[in-house]
Amino acid sequence: MPHRTDTTRVHQTRDEHDLVDVDPHDDGTFPVFRWRQAPAGYATRRQLCAMGLRPGGQEPVARIECRQGRRFAWLYRIDLARPKRVPTLAQEAALDRAMAARTTCPRCRRRYYHCLPLRTLGSCLECHDGTPADPTTYLTPATA
Repeated sequence: MPHRTDTTRVHQTRDEHDLVDVDPHDDGTFPVFRWRQAPAGYATRRQLCAMGLRPGGQEPVARIECRQGRRFAWLYRIDLARPKRVPTLAQEAALDRAMAARTTCPRCRRRYYHCLPLRTLGSCLECHDGTPADPTTYLTPATA
């Protein structure tokens, strides 16, 4: 680039293809498998979850790719996976209270089977603008 005597800055633009993400610890031996080509003994996080397992702190050992490499998932060794942790009763109660706060209308006190737009509307659609709610989508409040 020629030497410039004025104080204006010269901005260089780079094409996105010029930028390469380089891992200094990768020696090129990290196995990459195509869709449905992974050997037995490896599983994704979702597959581990379906088996009642979790990665348990282990690093991924391989990668599986689909859609010409645009989508991928990490693979973990099944033999190193640990059982999923079971929440305590207090944790389950806290989660139920949190979900109740997201699914209960503060005006009519109905508990819906889906989360309500409380941040934007502040209530269910029926209380907000009169749109009738399907009776199969909520539980009526308990009368005391």
